[in-house]
Amino acid sequence: MSYQSEAELEKQLIAKLQTQGYTYVRLNEYKDLEANFRVQLNLLNKNVLEGKDLSDKEFERVLTYLNGKTVYQSAKQLRDKFVLDRDDGTQVYLYFLDEAPENNTYQVTNQVTVQGKYVNRYDVTILINGLPLIQIELKRRGVDINRAIDQIDRYRLHSFKELFKYIQIFVVSNGVETRYFANTNESRILKSLTFYWTKEDNERINILDNFSSAFLEKNRLLKMLTKYMVINDTDKSDSYLFELK
Repeated sequence: MSYQSEAELEKQLIAKLQTQGYTYVRLNEYKDLEANFRVQLNLLNKNVLEGKDLSDKEFERVLTYLNGKTVYQSAKQLRDKFVLDRDDGTQVYLYFLDEAPENNTYQVTNQVTVQGKYVNRYDVTILINGLPLIQIELKRRGVDINRAIDQIDRYRLHSFKELFKYIQIFVVSNGVETRYFANTNESRILKSLTFYWTKEDNERINILDNFSSAFLEKNRLLKMLTKYMVINDTDKSDSYLFELK
């Protein structure tokens, strides 16, 4: 097995996602993420906004609605519409995710720097309509990917905040072993609830490049988010992602 650094694996994954129709966007820090989200939110809702983009105050109202929520609340709000009071006194219904794949914007970024208890830089983030919905943490080949899961736990504890609460799915990989799992309000990720993507004959798709082709294909990924995730309304704490093929 040839040596491959984490940086090389990251670069390779981003290039692969670009061939799958994702647009690369450079977001250095959290304020860049918010600015990009504003652009994408205007684009997604251009018909209901009737060509009049959100003002600063209107966008602040959206952020007030979205921010400061639990993972459970964020998952609910992602799939709901928001009644926005516009500056002119009218009301419009904004939405954040469209079940029709072609109506959404798919982007990928990397190394977003977020200041929490510590300064953290996230490996690869997939954005849909500007919201960070898929977070991918990578380790170089030969490193146990459980270390990536532990790293996500630290991020969830110390720096995943505001719009990063909308992450629905995590992916961890060292290039030759890849798993996925749903976000949760629990303090620790149960490794028993991390899954391998498999073919119909139960052959695991472990190579990250192959996993990206299958699992991160845009239409399939959107179905994961809109049809195959069950939000736990009983405990109001978790989402469940079916183990599918």
